[in-house]
Amino acid sequence: MSEKKLRVGVIACSGMAQGHMMAVEAHEDASLVAICDIDEDKLREAGEKYPQAAQYTDYRDLLRHPGLNAVVIVTPDQLHREMVEAALDAGMHVLCEKPLALTRDDLCAIVQAGEKSDHKLMVGQICRFTPGFVRAKELIDAGEIGDVFYVESEYAHDYEFILREWRADPNRHGVVGGGCHAVDLLRWIAGDPTEVTAYGVHKMLPAAPYDDTTIAILRFPNGVIGKVFVSTGCKRMYTMRSVFYGTKGTIICDNKSPQIYLHQPRKDDPKQIDETAIPVTLADHNTIGEFRAFADCVLNDTEVPMSAEQGARTVAACFAIVQSSVEGRSIAPDYDFSK
Repeated sequence: MSEKKLRVGVIACSGMAQGHMMAVEAHEDASLVAICDIDEDKLREAGEKYPQAAQYTDYRDLLRHPGLNAVVIVTPDQLHREMVEAALDAGMHVLCEKPLALTRDDLCAIVQAGEKSDHKLMVGQICRFTPGFVRAKELIDAGEIGDVFYVESEYAHDYEFILREWRADPNRHGVVGGGCHAVDLLRWIAGDPTEVTAYGVHKMLPAAPYDDTTIAILRFPNGVIGKVFVSTGCKRMYTMRSVFYGTKGTIICDNKSPQIYLHQPRKDDPKQIDETAIPVTLADHNTIGEFRAFADCVLNDTEVPMSAEQGARTVAACFAIVQSSVEGRSIAPDYDFSK
């Protein structure tokens, strides 16, 4: 067997990080050569699954691993700037988990570091690789529902029993930390929001220093409007139900169902609406597809599918939602990361 072209290290050994490890090993031109976590129990557990990978408790030691040329950063969001900058400085290609950062200073620093580097920097907005959402975008791009005029998405995920310290950081508002999935999905479909108006309540997750439920109304380019619902306190199974309305039909989809639904008027009787169930693969955290896209842009020197600036734009829209909710006024997101 020829030597693998991508020699990858994964920083963190959480469940999500182990999903990334699996994705690396599933790629024909990549090998997992190093893993890292400050929690030695988690490091040992992952090491038992991937015994070929060298183990480190300090990510800076991992970056010095012989032959390493790419890293996947799956640490708490507060650490992303430090680790992205260090990895790029060490000559690594970088796939960094979402959200890219929790402050504007960190967003600007990461975007600028990526622009100065000769190496690839990709943000892991994994919903862009969820099969149901991918199929919905394909149908929209093909004109199946005509011109889109209204989009909505939700991030419903009960944090009651998973509110760890890093999730309880005041800067990691539920809209930024988890709701960025829904915001990014709508950005992918409709473009950058130009104005947002939001409202929040704090009834279900008293331990969190931010509202546990937020609803935002958004204006997009080309006359499109939309809505984002985020709840980290709701009593409901995790879902990202999303709906896209166009002049010729409607798509209803989520990340937990093996089908999406296309609604269109019947050709022989436009007064009647047909619902077509379109089967899709169930993979709500498709790390394999995400890593394959990252590896492709590195190995073939092509454009990164989700650049640092795109990841920063998603977070900037989330910041605007939080600011609108707190200040009680409409906010235009700030997409300038040169400051």
